[in-house]
Amino acid sequence: MGRALTVLNALGLMLVVFSFSYVLPILTSLAYDDGTEIDFLLAMLWTAGTGVLLWLLTRRYKGELSIRHGYLLVVAMWTAMPAVATFPLLLVINGLPFTQAYFETMSGITTTGATVLSGLDNMPPAINLWRHELNWLGGMGIIVLAVAVLPLLGIGGRQLFKAETPGPMKDSALTPRITETARNLWLVYAGITLACILSLKLAGMNWLDAICHAFAAMGLGGFSTHDASVGYFNSPAIEFVLIIFMLLAAMNFATHFLAWRGRSLKIYLHDAEAVATVSLILGSCLGVGLFLWWQGTYPNFWTALRYASFNLVSMATDCGFANADFNKWPTFAPMWMLFLSCVAVSSGSTGGGIKMIRTLVLVKQAGREFLLLLHPAAVNPMKIGGHVVANHIVFAVLGFIFLYFVSIATLTFALLISGLDFVSSFSAVIACINNAGPGLGIVGPASTYAVLTNFQLWVCTLAMLIGRLEIFTILILFTPAFWRR
Repeated sequence: MGRALTVLNALGLMLVVFSFSYVLPILTSLAYDDGTEIDFLLAMLWTAGTGVLLWLLTRRYKGELSIRHGYLLVVAMWTAMPAVATFPLLLVINGLPFTQAYFETMSGITTTGATVLSGLDNMPPAINLWRHELNWLGGMGIIVLAVAVLPLLGIGGRQLFKAETPGPMKDSALTPRITETARNLWLVYAGITLACILSLKLAGMNWLDAICHAFAAMGLGGFSTHDASVGYFNSPAIEFVLIIFMLLAAMNFATHFLAWRGRSLKIYLHDAEAVATVSLILGSCLGVGLFLWWQGTYPNFWTALRYASFNLVSMATDCGFANADFNKWPTFAPMWMLFLSCVAVSSGSTGGGIKMIRTLVLVKQAGREFLLLLHPAAVNPMKIGGHVVANHIVFAVLGFIFLYFVSIATLTFALLISGLDFVSSFSAVIACINNAGPGLGIVGPASTYAVLTNFQLWVCTLAMLIGRLEIFTILILFTPAFWRR
């Protein structure tokens, strides 16, 4: 009981911090005079008030976070914050059910980008900005900000950082102090976002669209201010800018920081994961472009390459933008894109899925098994990028992959038993657990998830949460050992 109250105390403080995120949409509402500033102000007060109340009721349980506290707090944050983030949507959008509102905000904060909303072109600017701000905060901001802020509030952040940080190699810090590490990552994230905003403005977007799409691109969230997504602009220049920044967001932000600090691009060449990510994605762009041209989907190779590149990069990086209905392409292309969404992005990025480092570990381990079959006594340590990978990391990766596929199978069967067809069920689960956004079938890029029933939406919401917290963080709460003293 005391452990839960300590977590509630920290959660209360984090809700107070989160309440400041309403300032940007309030300013946007005032600037565009869209009439929603009161709704956002009320939401801000409710969120802050809830946080203060939780903190006051549990303040005598304030204490240092253990690793168990860290796991509990991460799950509590990622379920509570989407709940309070629904306030503006429920106040502004008439008739929006709570299930759909929670799905939308969970999709935003987990950077999934799946939406139940239509009529985005006519949505109040502040609402659109709020959705995209959730993408941006969810990409890295909430947890990194928590790591930087919690120590100032008397609550240690290292356990929280370890519980949420994606990828199997979680202890390789940029600096000795976790707070300094968090601030460095935050500065890199904010700096690249600013560059993206300016680039999109120069490419032809207005300021609101540029800010919103930059937030979504850097968080790899995929929300848009238009129902037609990026296809609304019909601009190769905008698509090229977004491709560049989606690829940057799909790489480890620690690598970006090290490259900036060392003033050298060679850092990227020494990052085996970044090289593998970029090589696989760009090679796939060329291959799928040739395939679509060969199939006659587009009249010439360059048109096929344009649409293949943008949509493939978007799906492979788990962003979710679209400039074409790839649901209508020959089956190989969208299925390959869904596969890439599982494996392509780097650990330490804002993307989801298995992550490239785990993929490399699996490939290397398969090679080791072949060698052991031929030479049973051979000693063959695994190396990636010149670094030896310890066996306990290999075992952790194998355990993660098993739980990843069990989760996909279980959630797919849950959708199938609800009456949804196989293609829609499977692709919706893949898209949600990888935090990639659009699927295939009735949840393709030309549709929204509003076609699903409430039960189906909750299954997809759970998939988003499991995927964002990388499965172990959720499932460990259901083990008896977690609750033993």
